[in-house]
Amino acid sequence: MATNIEAAPRRSLHFEPRKVAESPGDRVFGAISHTALAIWSLIVILPLLWTFMSSFKSSEEIFSSPFALPKVWHFDNYIRAWTSAGIGSYFLNSVIVVGFALLIVMTLGAMCAYVLARYTFPGSKAIYYLLLAGLTFPIFLAMVPLFFILRNIGLLNTLPGLIVTYVGFALPFTVFFLFSFFKTLPHEITEAASIDGAGEWRTFFQVMLPMAKPGLASVAIFNFLGLWNQFLIPVSINAAGPRVLSQGLAAFAGQMGYAVDFGALFAAVTVTVVPVLIVYVIFQRQLQGSVSAGTMK
Repeated sequence: MATNIEAAPRRSLHFEPRKVAESPGDRVFGAISHTALAIWSLIVILPLLWTFMSSFKSSEEIFSSPFALPKVWHFDNYIRAWTSAGIGSYFLNSVIVVGFALLIVMTLGAMCAYVLARYTFPGSKAIYYLLLAGLTFPIFLAMVPLFFILRNIGLLNTLPGLIVTYVGFALPFTVFFLFSFFKTLPHEITEAASIDGAGEWRTFFQVMLPMAKPGLASVAIFNFLGLWNQFLIPVSINAAGPRVLSQGLAAFAGQMGYAVDFGALFAAVTVTVVPVLIVYVIFQRQLQGSVSAGTMK
């Protein structure tokens, strides 16, 4: 009897997922959504592909056959853009300014948002609302007083002056974005870290900050895009100083009137776009994380 029971084949339990019937309204909404996304993708991708293709053409070929493939691939456009047009030095200045500004604003913004979200002290709400007010302040109104302030402290037309200004303008958004993120983190984890003997600094940097990777990645992408493409601030407070990439591209496009080397210009634009794509590819994996996944670790 026991032998027959042991010899009996084991049946594995398998549950098929329950299929939910779609209504005609859901199908119409899905079709409209996919169509809109496809159109938007074409609007974004096609100009990038056209710019990349034009970066290998001569100026005459760009005007004669703008949508055709290059007859001769002019790789020297990138060499001329990098050396003759000075894109190399502008690119290095932009990397220095944006890199340092992003590092400072992410560190200060995360620390400020964490303290405002997790601790209550006199004036905490006032500080938070003042930071929110910074989001509503028009950048145009700040240019004139900012010009005189930087001139008085000796940072006008310098890269450190640009870094400080970038940090000041990006800090309110960073705190606003991360405040609600730190607010939702469970307090039990902070209490467990304190029971294990972790201090405030160790709890923040080794426990809470790794859990906030999705939020940090999101705000880092937004800040990088805003700072990398910034044009008004460098033109206003860095007109006579070392140029960044946005200034250099504008000067290169207008320095020769109608005799612009459009092949090199499109090559310079491609060089400008590539870092943005690289940053997104690096951080997009972090965007797939979640708070619950971080707490399970």
